Formats: sequence, structure tokens, C-alpha cells
Amino acid sequence: MSTKVAVVTGSNKGIGLAIVKAFCQQFEGVVYVTARDIGRGKETVETLVSEGLKPMFHQLDINDLSSITAAAAYFKDKYGGVDILVNNAGIAFKGADTTPFAVQAEVTLKTNFFATRDMLTHFLPLVKTGGRVVNISSFVGSRALNQCSPALQERFRSEDLSEEELVGLMQRFVEETKKDEHKKGGWPDTAYGVSKTGVTALSFILARRLSRERHGDKILLNACCPGWVRTDMAGTKAPKSPEEGAETPVYLALLPPDANQPHGKFVSDKQVQPW
Repeated sequence: MSTKVAVVTGSNKGIGLAIVKAFCQQFEGVVYVTARDIGRGKETVETLVSEGLKPMFHQLDINDLSSITAAAAYFKDKYGGVDILVNNAGIAFKGADTTPFAVQAEVTLKTNFFATRDMLTHFLPLVKTGGRVVNISSFVGSRALNQCSPALQERFRSEDLSEEELVGLMQRFVEETKKDEHKKGGWPDTAYGVSKTGVTALSFILARRLSRERHGDKILLNACCPGWVRTDMAGTKAPKSPEEGAETPVYLALLPPDANQPHGKFVSDKQVQPW
């Protein structure tokens, strides 16, 4: 039996860290903390080890393509791939942030959508038979979708939306914010929301591709909302603890080997949600 391995992006704190802790306790395999900052990542691992857990660390900055490809090569060479991939790394500007909206849009989509897509481009081929892929999205993405023009809603919900078309839509949003024409273009005033609309739509596209191209491999790929969680990103007023936020991602990542659903869904509180 080859060693099973789970990788969680952006997992030196917050929801990612809570997911790692749960995997260390529930997953029979090696669990990797990944972080941009090597010092912070190793510190996190030391803390977890002092709590009796046994995670490993690998540097991974999803905004750096060479970091993604180096990590992908490492997991392929050492383990022959990965069994669980949780794309958790993401950013959000605070509501009171005075950074111009066009800059917020470009920076937010760069990480939350485009860098997450880069991760999936390089890691999805490494996901082993029976693997699980969980993309952390948000109910804010669903809300943003409902605020889009009818034409955009129709495309985002379409079963024939391609990855190329989706990438074009995300690029269009960023470009239109630079001219302050995004509202005229049918977009809502939320960069974070649009980025997560993109993550959920991308999840559906890639799940359909897996069903076509690797049907016998029984890989399940889903997007999920952890809920509003008390983290550096979401603030202290959020109702959920990181551990509570980790529940749905962990549930999806540890779906039993014989499960064939959910796949290509948006899940919150362990329930498939309408899109």
C-alpha cells in the first residue's frame, strides 16, 4: 500500500489549520501543512507536534507558479501523487479598506481564482484513484452570482461553460473594474464575491471533466462554504470557530471510498446547496 497524503493550502492558521488538525486525527496518512512563509509554516508544525499531532510541512505559495510546480513535483516523486487536496488559501480585503476597487478586484481574483486555478491545473493530474478535492468557496459567491445580470447568471450556471470561457469572464470583470464599468457590464460590487463565484463555477467544470476523462477513478471534487468563521480574514464577530468552519471541508475530503456523491456540487453545512 502506498502512503496516503493530504495537502491543505494556506494552512498555517485559521480554517486551513483547523482542517489539518482534523486530518491528523481522522485521516490515515501523511498530512501536510503548506504556507508561503517557511518560518510560520514550520512554527505551526512544531506547535501541532507539541499537541501530539504529526503533520509535515512543505512551502507553497499559490501566487508563485514555480512554487506550485516545485510542490507538485515533490508530491509526485515522494508519494506518486496526492489523495486529498484542499484549496483553502485565499484573501479578502476588509470592508473599510480604502484600496481602490479596481486594485482590490485584481489582487483578490489573482489569488482566489487564478492562483487556485493554477493549483488545480498542476495538482489535479496528481490526484490518485479515490481521491478527494475540496475547493473552499463561499456563500458570498452565490450571493454575488444572484446579483449578476441575467446573461452572466445564465453563463455561470450553464453546463457547457468551459474553463476558457470562465477565465475570460474573470478577466473581463477585472478589466471592467479598471474602467469603472463593471456595474454596466452586469457585475456586482464585490471582488471577493466574484472571485468565489469563479471558484465554484471552476469546481463544476473540473468535476464534469473528471467524470468524462477519469470516470473509473472515483475522484470526488466539490466546492464548499465553511460559513462565517472567526479568522484574521473574517474578523472576531463571526459566529463559527475555525473548528466549526472545518467541518464541511473535512466531511467532503473524507467521504468514504464507495461514495459517488456529492461530486461537482456546492456544499454548506454538509448539504448540497442550489447554485
